[in-house]
Amino acid sequence: MTAKKEKAMLHETLLLKKEPSDVNWILIDAEGKTLGRLAAEVTKILRGKHRPTFTPGVDLGDGVIIINAEKVYTTGNKGAQKIYRRHTGYLGNMREVPLNVVLARDPQRPITQAVKGMMPKTRLSNAQLRRLRVIAGSEHGMEAQKPIQVNI
Repeated sequence: MTAKKEKAMLHETLLLKKEPSDVNWILIDAEGKTLGRLAAEVTKILRGKHRPTFTPGVDLGDGVIIINAEKVYTTGNKGAQKIYRRHTGYLGNMREVPLNVVLARDPQRPITQAVKGMMPKTRLSNAQLRRLRVIAGSEHGMEAQKPIQVNI
């Protein structure tokens, strides 16, 4: 082998293909965690970036179960200043709700929205987001998946 060919072989990148049913489930307790930092870690796990075999175009990530979603917090004045907007589809019907109210009504929504906003906008990330479960209480009912408790 020539020196040029040996050097080229050193720079090859390993690209994996999807192996069926190798999804692990990870359990994360959101109590006392900051919303954005939690969402960033969950996004990394869903995409598979925590594995050494990460391939951008292949779904190699794990499933995530987040419990105690109502106990997540934000720093500063974000509770009153961060606004969630949605439109009903009718003229002039923009609905604006602050984070404090959204957390009181539906504690899963801020975490889901934060994770979704950090994912790439592709069909692959839509498939990866289907493996995200956010639960308000401490009971998740997914013991059959044998989730691994992780501290983030």
